[in-house]
Amino acid sequence: MSVAKFIDREEELNALKKALESNRFELIVVYGRRRVGKTRLVLEALKNKEYVYYLAVEKGNLERFKKTAAKVSSEIKYAKEDWESFFYFLKNKIIVIDEFPNLIKEDKTIISLFQKIVDENLLNTKTKLILIGSSISMMKEKVLSYKSPLYGRRTGQIKLKPLKFKYLKEFFPSASPQELVEIYGFAGGTPYYLEKIKTPFWSWLDEELKDPKSFLKEEGDFLLRYEFEEIGTYKRILEAIAWGKTKLGEIKSFVGKPSITEYIKNLIEIELIEHIKPVTGGKRGIYQIADNFTRFWFRYIYPNLSEIELGIFTAQDIKQDYNNYLGEVFEKIALEFIAEEIARGKLPKVTKIGKWWYKGEEIDIVGLNGRRTGIFVEVKWSDLSRRDIARIYESLVGKARYFKTDSKLYIIVCRNAPFIEEENLKVYTLDDILQA
Repeated sequence: MSVAKFIDREEELNALKKALESNRFELIVVYGRRRVGKTRLVLEALKNKEYVYYLAVEKGNLERFKKTAAKVSSEIKYAKEDWESFFYFLKNKIIVIDEFPNLIKEDKTIISLFQKIVDENLLNTKTKLILIGSSISMMKEKVLSYKSPLYGRRTGQIKLKPLKFKYLKEFFPSASPQELVEIYGFAGGTPYYLEKIKTPFWSWLDEELKDPKSFLKEEGDFLLRYEFEEIGTYKRILEAIAWGKTKLGEIKSFVGKPSITEYIKNLIEIELIEHIKPVTGGKRGIYQIADNFTRFWFRYIYPNLSEIELGIFTAQDIKQDYNNYLGEVFEKIALEFIAEEIARGKLPKVTKIGKWWYKGEEIDIVGLNGRRTGIFVEVKWSDLSRRDIARIYESLVGKARYFKTDSKLYIIVCRNAPFIEEENLKVYTLDDILQA
């Protein structure tokens, strides 16, 4: 994230600052996917404060932590080589342990030990302990779960999510609306990737593909290896979904394994993929990659690594397919926008919202409020004429016949379109989304 700006994190930042100013013990858990800006958020909250910051590694943490903490508390050099002694000397201080799952990997008893330290040494002090973790599955299971020894000890938790699309214009003020969507298709809302990009986007990407030291070549593997030891099957599953094989049978056929259920479950657990069911319910759903960068990497980088090494795969090869790829990206942008318009009171209130399909019919976004209200949204990553809009509207009305709601509002979200004002039809463009 830009040094000059700290974008779309005010709520989380204020919550952290408030906890740090409290008159009591605080145990705050900050978690979320890698590269999303967790460390930067915490360090921003700690500006002008004295604190111990320790980045946990896979082995030798006791000795390393002591050396790090000694820079803030010289007395710790007299402590025994154990966590209880360390925290005794760090009472009433701010302690940040980043990549906390690495401590758990090194010592499975660490959670119980930290519980004991909190209960016996820290609970009645003004100590502030912040635990940061990128392994979502481990943070949920070992730290946040009601089965965790730390359950009931934490005083706050922040799940840091990727930035919303509308904030990209603050990173790239000179980019056109279309270029912002193209960038979002690559990086999603992950600050780490957004900071790497330069505009014009396609020129930067072409140079990145030619660069033998580019982060692009290894990044997908790096993200998976943080969570799993064996990554081959996971890569095949993600490649299948990235190329539109969204049903379990299609994925299984692509991967060539008799059973992939456990792999799918694990990918859902770490929030790399999501299982989407029709908004009206149903047992069978489809699978989508939750993160734009992961989807981009498995669609364009991973299948072409050899060609990239040979220098014969360029940004132009990606560009030829990119509008097809951006269809799903723009659907997510539209869903985010529609949800915000509902929250702002500009669209009717709904109690559930999502995709819908039934007997070969499909609507990109459906919002429902019982039998009272139905919102039906078609999303098109293209420029539409009045004739196009009339055709799409007619199709939407036909598909909405399955819903017996008292009122129906039809919405078309597209890249560009002429201004149209109808009683039960709204047309939003990319400009509308960015200006909201």
